[in-house]
Amino acid sequence: MRFARVLLFTATAFSTACARTSKSHETVLTFSGSALGAEGTLVAKQLRRFMELHPDIRVELQRTPDDANQRHQLYVQWLNARVGNPDILQLDVVWTPEFAAAGWVLPLTRFAPASSEFFPATIAANTWAGQLYALPWFADVGLLYRRIDFVPDEPRNLGELVTDAKRAMARPGGPRFGIVWQGARYEGLITGFVEYLGAFGGRILDDSGRVVVNQPEAVRALQFMRDELYTSHIAPLDVLTWHEEEARFAFQNGTAVFMRNWPYPVAAMSDKSQSRVAGKFAVSPIPASGAPGGHSTAALGGAQLAINAYSESPDSAYRLIEYLTAPEQMLERGQAVGQYPTRPALYHDPRLRTAIAIPLDDARRAIESATPRPVTPIYTELSEILQIELHRALVRQAEPQDALNSAAKRIDALIERTGMRKLMSSAHNAAPPASSSTTGHTE
Repeated sequence: MRFARVLLFTATAFSTACARTSKSHETVLTFSGSALGAEGTLVAKQLRRFMELHPDIRVELQRTPDDANQRHQLYVQWLNARVGNPDILQLDVVWTPEFAAAGWVLPLTRFAPASSEFFPATIAANTWAGQLYALPWFADVGLLYRRIDFVPDEPRNLGELVTDAKRAMARPGGPRFGIVWQGARYEGLITGFVEYLGAFGGRILDDSGRVVVNQPEAVRALQFMRDELYTSHIAPLDVLTWHEEEARFAFQNGTAVFMRNWPYPVAAMSDKSQSRVAGKFAVSPIPASGAPGGHSTAALGGAQLAINAYSESPDSAYRLIEYLTAPEQMLERGQAVGQYPTRPALYHDPRLRTAIAIPLDDARRAIESATPRPVTPIYTELSEILQIELHRALVRQAEPQDALNSAAKRIDALIERTGMRKLMSSAHNAAPPASSSTTGHTE
């Protein structure tokens, strides 16, 4: 059934490509982005407004599956077939280097985007071989939720987090669990690991593409996840099967002191009709460990807009991307659907203060601490390796050092097998464009 849906979307794309007609003076663009619910309504509204401002351009919204894996599969099919539409692609944050290295999306250098106006980490995630390939549309970041009725002050380090969790659990009527998180063997496990990795000063790949995931800092991060967050029973025993929603329900129902999750649960948990913690929680980034080199870290997610390399109208496509990522449209997106702008300046705008469900300073601080997952064209395969090895360590099928040694060996073999070593070294040595901000650190 899933394959049939993809085939249907593919057939629709090809028929659309064949059927596209326009007036001689009119450029037709296809935009592929979120098209469901309030977000879909907003996109359609902004596209109509863009067309009013540019009567020589007609934009058609091309619907794609909302599921990230299905959308990725569909894009790969289209781009392998050199299909020129959609002209604008909405990419997950980890897809940009893959699409860039494959030659499927255009570098934006010739358009001279004002990349210094965006959060550095969002630019770093979309930069490959020294060139920017997509503009960040909205940001998603990992957050630490806490019950302020039990823990009024934000933990200053991971040790305090564990102590606060245990103290709250021991109080009469205290929550059953100290912390809930995403421990199943899927991408959510990697995002959590990235946050604890940064807290201990570790990385997965260094700047030259060398695998460093088995270094002491990474081992300590994985040991903390296993011993302090799981084996010590401050997390539920079945947390290693949990995704975002299981963690949300547990925290929302008042059974946990802390939760690691994305921003999306804030609205539901603030609703007194369905939440037992409404008005009783706050958010912050995962704190540092206190170890040398460690820093408060939030995994970076979100969406980016890129130009199909086979588009017949790249200049017009960039005009649309520039419009959709401009301050006013980002502010409107925040107000309409609560998504976080990727421009730091907007976090001083009072209009955003009533749109974002958490204090703006907390939201900005989380994005400033954001770290991309490894910026590499082989990220999907790398993630699959890490998911397996991390989970083996968490369920005590392997010791953390052994699991990470195995991961490092397998990732090294992947890099060699795909010929990525030379490509990643070239990407590291390539000079960034003058207009790009490269101060954000990457995994």
